[in-house]
Amino acid sequence: MFDTKTAIIVRDDLATWQKLNVTAFLMSGIAGANPDIIGEHYRDSEGNSHLPMSVQPVIVLTGPANVMTNIRNRAHSRGVETVAYIEEMFATGHDAANRAVFAEHGPEEANTVGIALRADKKIVDKITKGAKMHG
Repeated sequence: MFDTKTAIIVRDDLATWQKLNVTAFLMSGIAGANPDIIGEHYRDSEGNSHLPMSVQPVIVLTGPANVMTNIRNRAHSRGVETVAYIEEMFATGHDAANRAVFAEHGPEEANTVGIALRADKKIVDKITKGAKMHG
């Protein structure tokens, strides 16, 4: 049904609240960069309007630090844009601080705790090799 796939990968050693927080931030980046994936408003049986969501399913995967680094580097080497969240961002309180701390670290470091991408299904599958379904 879809030629593309959206995948969010979170590091497996995070606390549950961190996994959920990172997933939400990463999906906001995917939606912001791909406004065409957002559908129509939802209306309930009483006519109340609710904000639209992604029209495409999102797969959530997990993996250890080395898998996160590999995924980040594979995506970069294939020219696939990603949304990345690093461990140091948990200690910041706003977007400007997140950008500053992110700029201090490189993709080879083992501090990536979340990464999201949207691309051709087969490419996403190759990039995310080694990650497992979140359970």
